[in-house]
This record gives sequence, structure tokens and C-alpha cells, in this order.
Amino acid sequence: MKYISHFHTGGVPGRHEIDETQELYYPAIMQAIVKTGFKGFVAQEFIPARANKLTSLQQGITICDI
Repeated sequence: MKYISHFHTGGVPGRHEIDETQELYYPAIMQAIVKTGFKGFVAQEFIPARANKLTSLQQGITICDI
């Protein structure tokens, strides 16, 4: 049986944008995930804090698309 594996992103604290204002630094996290050979999916799981929610989503996609 084949399993679908994935990671979820989420800002800490508050599950907001995964940018430099959060405790977790996703550019480094994504690089570490790539080094494992992972080829699965990354899900954006966040509550946008900015007025322009699509800009927040695009930023998250850019950070995780490596």
C-alpha cells in the first residue's frame, strides 16, 4: 500500500504567516526537509494576520517551494 506523506506549516505563535516574525524559521526548515530526500507535499496551514490574505499565501508558497 502506498502512503501519501506531507508536512504542515504553521507560524508560532498564533499559526500566522510563516515569515521572519515567527519563532520557527521555515526557509531553514524546508532546506532540512529537502536534505532528507522528501518528495511529498507541504500544506499551508495558517490564519493570515495581514489584510491582503493572498499576499500572505503567496509568501508562504514562495518560502516552501524549494
